[in-house]
Amino acid sequence: QLRLVESGGGLVQPGGSLTLSCAANGFTFDALTIAWFRQAPGKEREGVSRISSITGTTNYADSVAGRFTATRGSAQNMAYLHMTGLKPEDTGIYYCAAGPPRPYDPLPPESAYEYWGQGTQVTVVS
Repeated sequence: QLRLVESGGGLVQPGGSLTLSCAANGFTFDALTIAWFRQAPGKEREGVSRISSITGTTNYADSVAGRFTATRGSAQNMAYLHMTGLKPEDTGIYYCAAGPPRPYDPLPPESAYEYWGQGTQVTVVS
């Protein structure tokens, strides 16, 4: 079965750090764009980052730029989201997604992605 599995979420204090992992089961990320989305309570899901499969360029939402770093793993079925300087407004369920290349779209919408994980909860609270 082709699926993504996220892990690494948890409870952290403001200013803290977390690294989320995304494992692809049954396929690899080789030719796919990898994205991270998040959904805060009562809000719509929003794009956080995207790694282009063609250029390797990584794009970020303004709200996380400079604090979050998205990477592909050395293993071709792994991706990561390293989050630093966490704020209470970063609280939410974080999802990884993968889909075909969209080189001209810095942060493609949800509809661009074929594969999704089940999400991992990140809670930032004092």
